[in-house]
This record gives sequence, C-alpha cells and structure tokens, in this order.
Amino acid sequence: MSTSRRDFLRNSSFAALGLSLPFAGKSSLLHGLAPYKNISSFGLQLWTVKEDMAKNAKDTLRKISTYGYKQIESFEGAQGIFWGMKNTEFKKYMDDLGMKIISSHCAHTVDFERKAAEAAEIGMKYLICPWLGPQKSINDYKKAAAQFNKCGEVCKKNGIRFAYHNHDYSFKITDGQVPQEVMMNSTDKNLVDFEMDIYWVVAAGQDPKEWFAKHPGRFKLCHVKDLAKTAKGHESVQIGKGTIDFASVLKDGTSKGLQYYIIEQEAFTGTNPLESAAADAKYMKGFSM
Repeated sequence: MSTSRRDFLRNSSFAALGLSLPFAGKSSLLHGLAPYKNISSFGLQLWTVKEDMAKNAKDTLRKISTYGYKQIESFEGAQGIFWGMKNTEFKKYMDDLGMKIISSHCAHTVDFERKAAEAAEIGMKYLICPWLGPQKSINDYKKAAAQFNKCGEVCKKNGIRFAYHNHDYSFKITDGQVPQEVMMNSTDKNLVDFEMDIYWVVAAGQDPKEWFAKHPGRFKLCHVKDLAKTAKGHESVQIGKGTIDFASVLKDGTSKGLQYYIIEQEAFTGTNPLESAAADAKYMKGFSM
C-alpha cells in the first residue's frame, strides 16, 4: 500500500508503533463452541479500505454495504470524518445504503466542540482518540486521561460518548506502572469509554479477557482484528486465519459490556483491501459465540 498506517498517523500528529509479542489463540475453534449470541450488526473501520475511500468514497461505501456491513467507523483523514461531504449528506448516503456511522477516530485536541456537535447531529455514538504514542512518563498518561475527561464532558453535553483506542504501547510498563491501567483508573466512567483493539492487546502479550474482567463495562467497542505470527513478529490478517480465539474473547467481552464490533485489517498479503473486507464480513456473518 502506498501509505502505511504508521506514516498516516505520524503525519496527522498521532504517529504509530507496532512491536511486541504474538499471542497463540485458537481461531480455528470458532465454530466448535456452542452458540451464545449471533452478531447481527458489525462494522468496518474505514482505515481498512482507506486507499479505495480516497479514490472514490461513495463507490467504496456502496461496495462495503453489499458485503453485509451495517455499521462503519470512520477516521479523520485529509477529507475529514465525512469524506468531503457534509455530515448530513454523509448520513443520508449511509441511510440509502442501509448502514450507520457509529463512530469515528479523530484528532481530539483540534476543534473538538465542532466535531462533537456534527457527530451528534447525525446520531453517531462515539468520537474516539486513536493514538497518543508512547509517553515519556506516567504523568504524561495522567495528563492525557485528564484531557479525555474534558472530551467526555463535551461529548456528554452533545448526547454522545468519548472513547480511547489502544495500541500495544499503553501496556508497556512506564515508571513502574501500566499506562492502560492508569488511564482507565484516571478517567471518569461516566464520561470516557474504551475501544479495545484486540490485536494490539494480544500483540502486547496481554489477555483481552483479563482486561474485560478487570474493567467490566468500560470496553464498549472493539476492533476485531486477527493476528498471525510472521518471521518478523506478527501482522494483521483476515479474521479466522490468525491466532486469536474470537469465540472466547468476544463472548466474554459481550458479557462484560461490549456492544460494538468493528472489523479492521491492516495487511493484505495475497489479496486487496476490498477482497479482505468482503472475506471478513463473510466470516462475521457466520459467527456465533
């Protein structure tokens, strides 16, 4: 792909990092477990098809809708959260396709009041900080948590919610503490939720279910992103072709407050983004926990 997620995040003031240990899960056991709940509505993080979106957003969204996606999560790129459209125009197009924009990643320190108002106007549920980057001290993470609370207050005023999306860096001990734990304990649960990127939790050598158990009700959204071991460490692959036991993880997460299941894929060995988005949707349509 011509623009990596790392380059995009860096250029957007976020930056990116992708190192750590893979987790040996059991994706292949998915259909061997007794059904608990079918996921009838699942979403796609548009980063998965970012280059197609940049070329023709409306045509790409139309194709996504035919794969079975009922929800999307956007991100704030060069064309904005709504891809060059007004928020109401974007919503109308989504309505015509039978989809809803549930959430969007965005720069939470820039013009956030406007973003919250526009999101609320069209019935979005969340605005999400997608990246802080590794901080120099645990105090820096506490400052970030204080900013999250302020964003949460803005969102609450507009009738929506604010959340933070993790990468692996927030699980790396800093000043003797785990930043993710500090941020979760330093934010007001009435103002701030969390979006668990399951891939990055596993890449950090952590067990997603342990985090659901420690913080029930705090993880309202997740990124369903599978992880495969590679010679260099790990990479994102189509759901079901990696190592993560989603049947167990999502069942457990749902029992502890998980509500939104957003597919994201970042690597496309042997395929292209739209083909992978279609394959991931097919997998989720047959999914039961």
